[in-house]
Amino acid sequence: MRPIARNPLLVLTAALTGAVAIAAAAFAQAPGFGPAEPAAAKVVGSDACAKCHAAEVNQWRATPHFRTFEELHRTPEAKAIADRLGIRSVKRGGTCVRCHYTQQEVNGRMRVTEGVSCESCHGAAQDWLDLHADYGPGANRQTESADHRRERRLRSVMAGMNNPGNLYLVARQCLDCHTAPDEQLVEVGGHTAGSTDFDLVAWSQGMVRHNFVRSGGAANAPSGPERLRVMHVVGVMTDLEYSLRAVAGATQAGVYGKTAAGRAAAKKAQLWRLQRKLESPLVAPALEAVAAVELRLGNAAAILAAADAVGVAAYNFAEQADGATLAAIDDELPSPAQYK
Repeated sequence: MRPIARNPLLVLTAALTGAVAIAAAAFAQAPGFGPAEPAAAKVVGSDACAKCHAAEVNQWRATPHFRTFEELHRTPEAKAIADRLGIRSVKRGGTCVRCHYTQQEVNGRMRVTEGVSCESCHGAAQDWLDLHADYGPGANRQTESADHRRERRLRSVMAGMNNPGNLYLVARQCLDCHTAPDEQLVEVGGHTAGSTDFDLVAWSQGMVRHNFVRSGGAANAPSGPERLRVMHVVGVMTDLEYSLRAVAGATQAGVYGKTAAGRAAAKKAQLWRLQRKLESPLVAPALEAVAAVELRLGNAAAILAAADAVGVAAYNFAEQADGATLAAIDDELPSPAQYK
């Protein structure tokens, strides 16, 4: 289960109107910020996505995210970790399935049906698939009005979609697994304590990139510099948030807790470096939240409160920041040669 954050925006929603209220409600109801039904019951599978996004699905099929379904359970490393944890099957033990596979309800039973799939990142699609594909009466993707597109995106998010229109909604899906949020998995199983070299730009713009929408499926277009700037800051903020959550979950001064604390401290320093160049009022709340918090055992409540504030700031930055004004951090962005 993803850690549940208490969302400060919930108390504001009643006072908001129009699109802002929809956005606040969308954030409040998005997966990870409140109790959710079992996702597997609402998974529709990649074939449903391929009906409109064939190029994107074909790109995914060339990635390790896809291949894990056939390959991971056969590796000696996975078998050794499962043995140490007392898990008989990598594909059936919830600890492994949570990050490495997609579960789907088939004939009333939960089954592992794919590796890390479309819905692993964008959310179980049953409730938002039709909303996401509704461009308005007589309209298509090319002729849809800007207002309708904005409302369609927000309503899809309210229904559970992690829409890349707000980069934070997808970034947290990456960090939810790439921080390995399970102390026993690390301390007992011997799993690595997360991908400490994770970078949202570098890891999303290489082999897993699937930006076909702008070309109607013809080309996998790289993101432009304005989007990459926003993505970089959002990635650092989200990494900080989830590293804090991992620290809060630590119960001993072991590899898991020490790695998470070191990662959180490094991301805090990185965010300060970016802020010195940006002087952004959207970044400031995140730094204020972590300025004095102590990364130590027994301080979980304060650490989680800081993580909540960082998450809200990351969402707001993704929603409001203008990449055209962020050129000061261009020297901080990974180069294409560093893309994974």
